[in-house]
Amino acid sequence: MALPRTYESQNCSIARSLEVVGDRWTLLVIRSALEGVRRFDDFQDELGVARNVLTDRLSRLCEEGVLRRVPYQERPVRYEYRLTRKGVELWPAMMTLLLWGDRHYAPEGGPPLVVGHRGCDGSLTPALTCTSCGAALTPNNVEPRRGPGA
Repeated sequence: MALPRTYESQNCSIARSLEVVGDRWTLLVIRSALEGVRRFDDFQDELGVARNVLTDRLSRLCEEGVLRRVPYQERPVRYEYRLTRKGVELWPAMMTLLLWGDRHYAPEGGPPLVVGHRGCDGSLTPALTCTSCGAALTPNNVEPRRGPGA
């Protein structure tokens, strides 16, 4: 059951945020967008989600200003979905969730994916810095790498 969209009894930013991103498919769409996926068919191929569910999640994320639809082809008109600044700002929360999942739910061999510092041999820490050089990590200077549990 979804929380009501009127927050008379839920004066809480977490509750309000969950109304936008608190669904499994929504978080996976955001994860894919952060990894560079932009086109509807690519989201569907990567996630294996039903077309109607994906359409709903993409529409909702656009309505909320997390994604924006941008035409990439004129005949016929086709669109891709790009993260807005609001969407990119979800990166720290997504990385924190990833690291939490790695600590508590990774396979025996270790995490299936490691977020690496591009151009460095380091990886992401819970403080969102590099294990090797200490640099602050952002979506612009990281790359996914196969982890030991892949």
